[in-house]
Amino acid sequence: MEATTLTPSEKQRYQKQLNLPEIGPKGQLRLKNARVLVVGAGGLGCPVLLYLTAAGVGTIGIIDPDVVDLSNLQRQVLYTTDEVGKSKAKGAVNHLNRLNPDLTFDTYAMALDIGNARSIIEAYDIIVDCTDNFNARYLINDICVTLGKPFIYGAIHRFEGQVAVLNADLGDGRRGPTYRCLFPEYPNEIEIPNCNDTGVLGVLPGVIGMYQANEVIKLITGIGQSLSEHLFMVDLLAMTQQKIKTKRRADASELARQGLLSAGARPVPGASGPQKISVQELAERLALGEDVFLLDVRESPEYELCHLTGAVLIPVGMIPNNRKRIPTDKPVVVYCHHGIRSDNVIQYLYAQDGLTNLYNLDGGINAWARHIEPEMATY
Repeated sequence: MEATTLTPSEKQRYQKQLNLPEIGPKGQLRLKNARVLVVGAGGLGCPVLLYLTAAGVGTIGIIDPDVVDLSNLQRQVLYTTDEVGKSKAKGAVNHLNRLNPDLTFDTYAMALDIGNARSIIEAYDIIVDCTDNFNARYLINDICVTLGKPFIYGAIHRFEGQVAVLNADLGDGRRGPTYRCLFPEYPNEIEIPNCNDTGVLGVLPGVIGMYQANEVIKLITGIGQSLSEHLFMVDLLAMTQQKIKTKRRADASELARQGLLSAGARPVPGASGPQKISVQELAERLALGEDVFLLDVRESPEYELCHLTGAVLIPVGMIPNNRKRIPTDKPVVVYCHHGIRSDNVIQYLYAQDGLTNLYNLDGGINAWARHIEPEMATY
């Protein structure tokens, strides 16, 4: 049941917003009754969650399967050092509850995938894309287009970021551009750099995340000029910004439908994704002298800092031109820092060559250092 009034404490908490004639009590009630899902509680998700919580969005869903890593704290400002190794989604709710205990938080400590995306997304009014991978981003797009829901896109790279409001209701029965209208070609994920490889300025996700939160608030309250037909781009190194006009493709809905069909049929090695091997099992198999090919897909500086004895280095970007170096007649254990890049490599090799002898080292070399070789250098 929707709320029809603000409590005395809410009037006090949101006084400065209530003083804005564009928002006022009516807009604040819209915020109170809104349901927003934030996909990803990392660099972008942290500022989005903080400001939506502070603004009084009544129900906020948080979905993220990851745990806090020490390297996250340079930009993921919701978390503290003593939370390293703990769930991001659950940790975020603990902090946000202290900021604003009057709100409802739904916690999903899991990955958004083709099996759960529709049931989760359909329960919310607006979706905020704070992910860092293209599989999730296209999935969010396709589900939102199918369900007729708007979503706020944000992306970062080194010193640059982008924001857009996608699939928004423009009136007259029309909807704005989708993600596939902006980027119709699904990139090869193995060739896509991420912050693990290229780095990112810590304040950048804060800036882009606040732009995303701002668009959510505008969309809920119906104020201002939305980025519903524009792609907004920021370069913090050059301190420049630009806004590019965009438009919806005539086949946007069909592209989303085909995308969901493709996602549902996309082959993966195993029913639930790439096969995993724990660091304990790998250590046991190596100790028994089993012939295992160790494939390190990190960058050279990471390899030089620490690596598994006997591992062959083929960085992610060099995998396509070195596929023949990867054996097919023995187990191949692929590893990176935490297991994300290696997972992408396995998906790629399976799609290209149908290799089923690949195992992703669960937790990557970071887990190996923690549990098997505590004297190993870490980063």
